[in-house]
Amino acid sequence: MWTHELTVDSPLAPEAIWAVLADMDNWHRWDTSMESVKLQGPFAVGTRVTMTPKGQDPIMSVIAEIRENEFYADETDMADVTLRFSNALTRLPDGGTRIVHRLEITGPAADEIGPELGPAITADFPDAMRALLAYAAA
Repeated sequence: MWTHELTVDSPLAPEAIWAVLADMDNWHRWDTSMESVKLQGPFAVGTRVTMTPKGQDPIMSVIAEIRENEFYADETDMADVTLRFSNALTRLPDGGTRIVHRLEITGPAADEIGPELGPAITADFPDAMRALLAYAAA
């Protein structure tokens, strides 16, 4: 398994950040790596999501876990690896939010592919997080 996390504290309430995460059809407005994102049904576990990274072909992900205002995860199955992206939101004592954005690469080829693919995918995590928070604050 290969993993990478980015943790950021924000003065925004979890509900403000969650509203942006749950509005997947508008992720392209803030997610620096996405040309488009399209839900293929309701924002619910099991719903497929078509994601088109900038300059790439569309990929199909599935919403794997949702806990409103607390946690979101989707998974993309590739040949010998699964990419699991998640966002954990924890309310801070001052009303703000700690966000942990994580990528896990698992599967039979994770130890081989992860160290190459993972850093390429996660390089934009800081930019995407800044954009997400700016969008949520607007």
